[in-house]
Amino acid sequence: MSTGTTRDRILDALEGILIDEGVSTVTLESVAAAAGVSKGGLLYHFPSKAELMAGLIRRLADRAEEEFREAGAGGEGVVRTFLRTSRPASKHEAELYWSIIAALRSKEAMTDETRDLVRYFFEEWSRLLHEELDDPVLAETIRLVGDGLYLSSIAGLAQPDPEVLRQVMDRLIAQADRAVRAAPEAGGEGTGGR
Repeated sequence: MSTGTTRDRILDALEGILIDEGVSTVTLESVAAAAGVSKGGLLYHFPSKAELMAGLIRRLADRAEEEFREAGAGGEGVVRTFLRTSRPASKHEAELYWSIIAALRSKEAMTDETRDLVRYFFEEWSRLLHEELDDPVLAETIRLVGDGLYLSSIAGLAQPDPEVLRQVMDRLIAQADRAVRAAPEAGGEGTGGR
C-alpha cells in the first residue's frame, strides 16, 4: 500500500474515533487498530498523538485552501461562497469539527501549530471578505453571521427559521453586491496587488 494511502487510512481512522467516541478515547493504539496497521506503522507516519492530530488538521487545511481558491477564482465570489459554506455540508463534517474544537482544549492533543491552523480557517475567510468588500463593517457582519451559523450548527443549537435565514442571506448578498471593491485596471498605476 502506498504511503499516501496508509496515511489517509490512519487519518480516516482518527476521524472515526473522534466522531464516534470523542477526543478522550484517541490513543495511538486505538487509531492503529482502527486503521488496520501496527503501532510501529502508525509511528512511522505520526510519531506522537500531537503529530497525528496535526496530520488531520493539515488535511482539513488543504480542503479549506480549495474553498479559498474557489471563492477567489470562481464566479460566485467570496461572500456567496462563504455564506453557502457557513453550515456544515454533512453530519460527519459537523461532528468532526465539534471534536476538533474539543481537542483544542487538550494540551496533549494539539500543538501551537495546529491551533494556529484552526484559527487560520476562520481568519482567512475574514481576510478574503475584507479584501472583496469596500465596507469593513459589512465584511465583519457577514463573517460573524457565517461563523455564528457554522458554530451553532456544529454545537447542535437551534437553527433559524429557513425562510428568515434565506432573507438574511439575500439581504447580506444584496448589500455585498453594492460594496464589492472595484478591480484595478490592467496595466494602470497601483495595480501591483498584494
